[in-house]
Amino acid sequence: MREHIWNTVKDFIWSNPAVVDQNPHTNEGDKNSSRGNWASKKEYILSTIGYAVGLGNIWRFPYLAYKNGGGAFLIPYFGMLVVAGIPLFFLESALGQFCSQGPIHVWRAVPILQGVGVAMVMVTLIVSVYYNVIIAYSLYYMFASFQSPLLWSACMGWADSNCSNSPKVYCNISGVLMANWTQENITCPSSNKIRVPVQSPSEQYWDRVALQRSRSIEETGPVVWHLALCLLLSSVVVAAALIKGIKSSGKVVYFTATFPYVVLVILLVRGVTLEGAIDGIEFYVGSQSNLTKLTEAQVWKDAATQTFYSLSIGWGGVMTLASYSKFHNNMLKDSFVVTLTNAGTSVLAGFAIFSILGHMAHVYQIPVEEVVKEGFGLAFIAYPDALSKLPVSPLWSFLFFFMLLTVGLDSQFAGIEVITTCLIDSFPKSLTSKHALLTITTSVLLYLLGLPCVSQAGIYWVTLVDQFVASWVLLILALLEIIGVIYIYGGNQFIMDAEMMLGKKSCAYWFWWRVCWFVISPCVIVVILIWSLMTFTPPAYGSVQYPAWALALGWCMVAFILLWIPVMATYKLIRAQGNALERVKSLCCPSEKWHPYLDVHRGERYSEEHCRRRKTRCKQTRPETRINVISSSWL
Repeated sequence: MREHIWNTVKDFIWSNPAVVDQNPHTNEGDKNSSRGNWASKKEYILSTIGYAVGLGNIWRFPYLAYKNGGGAFLIPYFGMLVVAGIPLFFLESALGQFCSQGPIHVWRAVPILQGVGVAMVMVTLIVSVYYNVIIAYSLYYMFASFQSPLLWSACMGWADSNCSNSPKVYCNISGVLMANWTQENITCPSSNKIRVPVQSPSEQYWDRVALQRSRSIEETGPVVWHLALCLLLSSVVVAAALIKGIKSSGKVVYFTATFPYVVLVILLVRGVTLEGAIDGIEFYVGSQSNLTKLTEAQVWKDAATQTFYSLSIGWGGVMTLASYSKFHNNMLKDSFVVTLTNAGTSVLAGFAIFSILGHMAHVYQIPVEEVVKEGFGLAFIAYPDALSKLPVSPLWSFLFFFMLLTVGLDSQFAGIEVITTCLIDSFPKSLTSKHALLTITTSVLLYLLGLPCVSQAGIYWVTLVDQFVASWVLLILALLEIIGVIYIYGGNQFIMDAEMMLGKKSCAYWFWWRVCWFVISPCVIVVILIWSLMTFTPPAYGSVQYPAWALALGWCMVAFILLWIPVMATYKLIRAQGNALERVKSLCCPSEKWHPYLDVHRGERYSEEHCRRRKTRCKQTRPETRINVISSSWL
């Protein structure tokens, strides 16, 4: 009798999420022993922050802020974060946490769009290849920082005649070009001065030593052995950190997710004490800020684009990491913590970067805008050059590249976890016990695929993949994600799923989220997507243009990713039963396998009988049924 009463009380508690949230002793029932959970909330938060905070926060955001009005750029940036970034991050977190599945199986909610999940995994797979290469670049420069003086601090034996620490200006005197006219106290009219383009030592070191770059993508050349070894080391480190899945990576992120902030603060403190630092900060967010830039549509487009890419929306990683959270975890609060930390990191990195670039401009006696770069140019040319001018430069260089290494590793951890999680979710019986072997196999595959990217033409391949795959393709996936979850599955249905995890909330509580999910976020994505396609220009690496076959290959990569969407939809339609309309309608309704992972969390709403009745209703073809389905999604 006593045991019967206890089982009755226990069933009541787990069928009522509000009771669970208020009872600290019920957390044991949230544990997913068959699939695994994060060992603690801290590990999940740190892993998600490490995934969201990527290299773009360090080498892209500061440049965008400078280009788009300085401090004025923060207005559209945080605006886009509120109306699009946070709502979509919350949506992806809730999806993954609700069903405890990766980006492919969350589409059991809308089976006809399961190809979107496959496309996300394909994007992650391709991007993980070149992200591994960027980690290898960081490793190489980190090891090169153990020399004093730094090899890129001056033109050494590897340099050519075009290498110089200062600009070369000749004076045209009666048709004769004089290089030493300043030493001979000759006054040269400005109209007679001829500036000869030169390359800084750091730029030539990057091209001639680190990359051994060929003249174009058509000149592949041999594999650069030191980069291949660094790529191998990167693969080994990633595989070792993920050998036990989240159980091992959750411990590693205690260091890799926090160390970058220590280095950023150290660089910032050192940077602001340098002469000329204030000039760099002025260009970043100071008096050089231009509020009139807010009237330009390009500024808002850049802000929205940076928000999407920096939060890794549409990659599948957010869903994957959230799928290991406990069912009653407050993912809404986590979404605010991660997204705001990500935005704050971008702003902090801007101060650290521009303070030292301001000092570099002061040393060279040139305007700040002439030393500002983005992407590889900032991380491996401009900033290393600036660090080489500091006292004890090897120390600062080592810290900077070690920071890039840890930032890259966190993102790579999540990328490989997306791949392995989807495979294990698809074949749980055969692969769950072989997680270590699966991780090693994935790391070996990524290493082999990355070898062409460490050839003498490797940087061209990295740039090509980055420009085509990790760009507006993600906007298409994010747009389909909103359409599938909010318009097809149903916004109300999704909110009720979220309330099973968060507890019952008022209509006013969800008002803002409805406005963003139904109207603002999809409109923002559509505008950015159309704009990106209208203003698309073929990618180039510096002044080197890509041949037609390389651009065609880029479009083939895009097609390979997006084709999974219609292919999977067609496959599902062929396997479905009924006439064409019945098949489409049944695939627009959740499958019987769409429910919380553990039985204890399903309650009456996701009981087996209820799921069967729901599927039966979806197969009905009465017109009034279709109207009800549509209205329940919109109201």
